[in-house]
Amino acid sequence: MDAFTIRDLRERTGDLIRDAEQGKLSVITKHGQPVFVAVPFDEALLKEGVGVALAVKLFDDEVVSIGKAARIAGMPQGEFIDHLGALKIPVVRYGKEELQRELAAFE
Repeated sequence: MDAFTIRDLRERTGDLIRDAEQGKLSVITKHGQPVFVAVPFDEALLKEGVGVALAVKLFDDEVVSIGKAARIAGMPQGEFIDHLGALKIPVVRYGKEELQRELAAFE
């Protein structure tokens, strides 16, 4: 997810559009404070609605936790986890070192 300032909207509009075409969210800020989020207009947005599509994207990009994403989506956490599963988005994500530690614990 990229951040753009109000000034960037004038000077880097092409970057913002390219990000959206690539499915990336962008946050627009004014004086360092978020003002709005540019959400790609895609099939997920049309099918799921803004809140759910935004929550899925933010969680998948590891910007927010599963709990926060479920609140953004307006769903109970279990329902949101099931929704992610239907989209084949992993809920548990281990880094390489963390996974090695977990596997070593079973040996």
